[in-house]
Amino acid sequence: MRPTTVADRAVSRHGWVQAVAAVLAGLAAMLGVAALGLWAAGATRLPDGAFPRVVVATVVTAAGGSIELSGNAGVFARTRAGLAVLPLSVTLTGVLVIARAFLRPVRHRTLSGAGQLAGWAARIAVLWLLALIALALAARHTFAVDVRNGTLSDLTGLFGVTPTLGFTTNVPLTVLFGLLWLAGVLLLALLVSRAPPLPARPARFQEAARPAASAAVALLLAYVVLGAVAGLVTAATRGHATQTFAVLLLGLPNLAWLALTLGLGATWHGRVDGPFGLPLPHVLDEVLRTPDVSTLNLRTLAEHDGRAWWLLVAAVVLVPATAFVTAVRSPLGTPLRHALSFAVALAAAVLMIGLVGRISAHYGLSVLGIGDLGGGLSGELLLRPELGPAVGIAALWGLAAGFLGALLAQPVRRRTGTGRERGAHTR
Repeated sequence: MRPTTVADRAVSRHGWVQAVAAVLAGLAAMLGVAALGLWAAGATRLPDGAFPRVVVATVVTAAGGSIELSGNAGVFARTRAGLAVLPLSVTLTGVLVIARAFLRPVRHRTLSGAGQLAGWAARIAVLWLLALIALALAARHTFAVDVRNGTLSDLTGLFGVTPTLGFTTNVPLTVLFGLLWLAGVLLLALLVSRAPPLPARPARFQEAARPAASAAVALLLAYVVLGAVAGLVTAATRGHATQTFAVLLLGLPNLAWLALTLGLGATWHGRVDGPFGLPLPHVLDEVLRTPDVSTLNLRTLAEHDGRAWWLLVAAVVLVPATAFVTAVRSPLGTPLRHALSFAVALAAAVLMIGLVGRISAHYGLSVLGIGDLGGGLSGELLLRPELGPAVGIAALWGLAAGFLGALLAQPVRRRTGTGRERGAHTR
């Protein structure tokens, strides 16, 4: 074994410094977006100085962590609360910043082999683990619930009940899912990167899968950009700018990627009951605010607002365009091969949306069995997809768009020679 030299130790220290910078940059970006979004949503008005803790809890949730809600209202009362939602604006910010920092040495060719790449990833994972533990320990708080006026206020005063609501972090689950989240981010970054230092067999797989994976990522980001533009226009023309910015800073991908799946023809089920701090788009609120669980798809949206059909138009334009770009950048192959590759990528993207985009939130207070009596102390927000059919529909779209894109790309590939060059490189 070669002895460690001064130069080796200097390189190792430099690697740790870079890893610290990468993790801190990701955390700072996520904390900043979460703080701004929660400020716009009015979370600074939470009692007992809860705002900083709520910001940290939001980042923990965005990184895959597990937040548990709890309540206490004395002997005669009962509180109930539950929350399962990813603030995907915060999540996406962390993904982009950490992935970019992770790929920086790859793009600058400062990693010479798979061993150095693995060491670089391990440094980031160790520091991310420490950050997760620190965030999980900080993301806990309990504060009193203001019952305002009405029957519940009278009952709580009569029985001396002081309702409280708190949240805490399941540290083991937060560490486990947070590390899995980071592993997914790093693997996706490697998959879409050009020429990472991988062994021959993984490198061949990466080269073949990269165009479709990059195209799926580009499609998701394109929908986020379009959603941001629509949100800014709404904020400028229809008022409620602060609430709109809260949605953009906390849940923009939640809505943008929901729009993608609806445009493809997927169906979701959901319900809205009671007031919530973050407003839904008006047409979505109309569809979901019913006594029972509602069906959400293009047809039910269009019954309330005919402009919903523009979601289909967007899908018809953007999905084939993405498939065309994928075919142009892919190695030589038959149209069927490109169609299958793009179908897998689009189906995987929709599967991811279905898993991370579902929402389940509820809260309530009852005294002597009498609950949900006003004062804004009860509510429910539910949104879940028909996941199997959604993935199947996405695969069919991917096959059709991939085949069409490959046919349209053939003249371009012949003129530029792109297919020959990439095919030769692959071989």
